[in-house]
Amino acid sequence: MKFGLHALFATALLLASMFCMPALAQEGPLETAPPKGITPDEIIKRFAAKETQFAEARDQYTYRQDVKVETLDGDTVDGVYREVFDVIFDDQGKRTENVVFAPQSSLTRISMSQEDLDDIRHRLPFVLTSSEIPEYNILYVGQQQEDELHCYVFDIAPKQIVGKKRYFQGRIWVDDHDYQIVKTYGKTVPDIRKKNNENLFPKFTTWRQQIDGQYWFPVYTRADDELHFTMGDVHIKEIVKYEDYKRFGSNVKVLYQGKELPPADKKNQQPSPQGQQPAPQSQPPQSQPPQK
Repeated sequence: MKFGLHALFATALLLASMFCMPALAQEGPLETAPPKGITPDEIIKRFAAKETQFAEARDQYTYRQDVKVETLDGDTVDGVYREVFDVIFDDQGKRTENVVFAPQSSLTRISMSQEDLDDIRHRLPFVLTSSEIPEYNILYVGQQQEDELHCYVFDIAPKQIVGKKRYFQGRIWVDDHDYQIVKTYGKTVPDIRKKNNENLFPKFTTWRQQIDGQYWFPVYTRADDELHFTMGDVHIKEIVKYEDYKRFGSNVKVLYQGKELPPADKKNQQPSPQGQQPAPQSQPPQSQPPQK
């Protein structure tokens, strides 16, 4: 978020010493024992390959993204930014966005920068593919239960900041069944700081849910953070919902390990942060976003 203006500040440290993890009731204790029957490097290789497949599959889906950013003075909301848009395909099959709700922003103490808007679309639903693995330091930190999912936990941070490229720095949870990221916690980096220009970014958590019995799609992002601008602190809250996932077109084939995905399950196409639909018996347990 921009306090009037812009910024560039580049630091790449591993997350463990930087972030205090939020306490969530559905989390079990973090067990630091090494994984059994598999090495951390092999886990990284497997989930990166699955993330690469997932990124390609998600590009064949339509969905609605609902964004709300609030600033607070104590417990009072004193500014709101809201945008709801559909990610769809046009008549030529080109991926595009259709804004369906965008009232005038009432934010006064901060403004939404282009980096904020890009983060909302591309980095809050964080994906770490095989081609991006060399850009990051990835540290195995243990295993943890997330609801009914058993997960491997990794801290990640960019090895270096290159040009104006933006990165994710934080913690990821990888389920031990599908080897896919099911939850992320951290922030986008770098914060941007120059003389009289600041653009700071909050820590956030993104939860995923299994869609169509194959891939874990982002369904809910939440941020509740204090941004420390030179001119004063600003408390912000941010909620992003990703809803109504549907595969595009009857002629589009989404492949998984060389096989086409099965027909979409309507219940799974409408995830909600208020609670999820019961998974079919053939599916592994789900990890639930918090209730609001």
